[in-house]
Amino acid sequence: MLGQKSHLVSERSPQLAALRGGVGSLHKHPTGLTYHFVGIGGCGMSGLAQVLVQHGHSVTGSDLNSSVVVERLAAAGIAVGIGHGAHNLPEELDCLVVSAAVKPDNPELIWAQEHNIKVYKYAQLLGQLSCQMPTIAVAGTHGKSTSSAWLAYVLRAAGLDPSFVIGADVAQLGGGSGAGQGEHLVVEACEYDRSFHHLRPAAAAILNIEGDHFDYYRDIEEITDSFAHFVDCVAPGGLVVVNADDERLNIMSRKGRPCDNWQWFSIESPGRRVRWRAENLNFVQGRGEFDLVHDGTAWGRVELTLAGRHNVSNALAVAALAHWAGVDQQSIIAHLSDFQGVKRRMTCKGEVGGVVVLDDYAHHPTEIRVTLEAIKARYRPRKLWCVFQPHQHSRTRFLLDEFALSFDAADVVLLPDIYFVRDSEALRREINAAQLADRISTKGPQAHYLGEFEQITEFLMQNAKDGDLVVTMGAGDVWKIGDEFIRRFGRDSKV
Repeated sequence: MLGQKSHLVSERSPQLAALRGGVGSLHKHPTGLTYHFVGIGGCGMSGLAQVLVQHGHSVTGSDLNSSVVVERLAAAGIAVGIGHGAHNLPEELDCLVVSAAVKPDNPELIWAQEHNIKVYKYAQLLGQLSCQMPTIAVAGTHGKSTSSAWLAYVLRAAGLDPSFVIGADVAQLGGGSGAGQGEHLVVEACEYDRSFHHLRPAAAAILNIEGDHFDYYRDIEEITDSFAHFVDCVAPGGLVVVNADDERLNIMSRKGRPCDNWQWFSIESPGRRVRWRAENLNFVQGRGEFDLVHDGTAWGRVELTLAGRHNVSNALAVAALAHWAGVDQQSIIAHLSDFQGVKRRMTCKGEVGGVVVLDDYAHHPTEIRVTLEAIKARYRPRKLWCVFQPHQHSRTRFLLDEFALSFDAADVVLLPDIYFVRDSEALRREINAAQLADRISTKGPQAHYLGEFEQITEFLMQNAKDGDLVVTMGAGDVWKIGDEFIRRFGRDSKV
């Protein structure tokens, strides 16, 4: 039944056959279960909700605010209440699902507990699914949304038709989740709240490890230990794909299981242990072209549509996982080159008045640095304007010096207020975006704290010129500035 741990299951497995008919059948429930998602507008939550619906379950939800995601769920027939309250809950309810951001005093959670309704964290429920399907999990501080989406795309294009739950919208997949007819489940494995410890994957990749989520983790050593524990969650005999170019992953490899079931990939690192390489690497307008080499044999030339050296590394991880899943050599080469990326990763929103407008999710110093470098190489703008919305006061405070050094590829940085989520009011008073602007200006390009979105839009309208590029960047709602900038200049036009 759902909740029991299992190892790899084949297409002929009765557990997997039951899952094809819906998770509820694993509970011996004849018509499926009724789930209510608190915080359903989040990327992972909305994706899992849609997978459950596709498997025959009834799903409702609630969120604090309406959004494009919420509107899409409503269009798919999922009733979503705006605001939290017991009135949002259906009359018959089997399970309540909560995101990591839901507080103990949430009225819907309290009602469910008082009425003895089974409560799952999002990660717990996703972990239950991973016990019943051969699951491929992609983890790492950076790149896991892009890489898990890329893998799902390659598997689908090769005819394996996986199910997938990814924390981003993917145009080529029709969204961030899907219930396929194939045996595999592809998931993005998040380290926050140790969520990925609930998974029991048959194969996994770890792309990199850096300091982040310091509102939860004590330090980088605790983060490294958490990733090492994730490795121990992989089913015995399963595959672990690891980046040999990452310093912390090399440290982590000495903390986890023996390395007989690991496959290392690398752009730079020498050594016999590296089984997947990108050789004869070249960049054309920022996009990588390389020979994919596996165990010393060149498989073919890959020409990526995605810019940046980091995406070459991501492609190697995807190739290794796809090969494990049964995709043949020619299909891997072809479909690595076909993938167009995920929403809010260097997404081109339009060009207006000669100014190109991009949007990106980067919210960690390393992500900012590599993304700005990739943008500059890809577009070569006259002037690069970065509108960065810091995400969380805790992250900004703990990584202040790293943030200050991450904007070198930009010419001007504009900052609104920090996006407030999860932090305490006390921490909110300790750090602000004006302090970050001062630190950036001291270390690198011009930086201006303007506070409100309206001020930033006006500043760009007065100062951005033909040949410039504006990128909105951050995990919050900073994308609204780009949309408003385009709207004010008239109709969108394609780049």
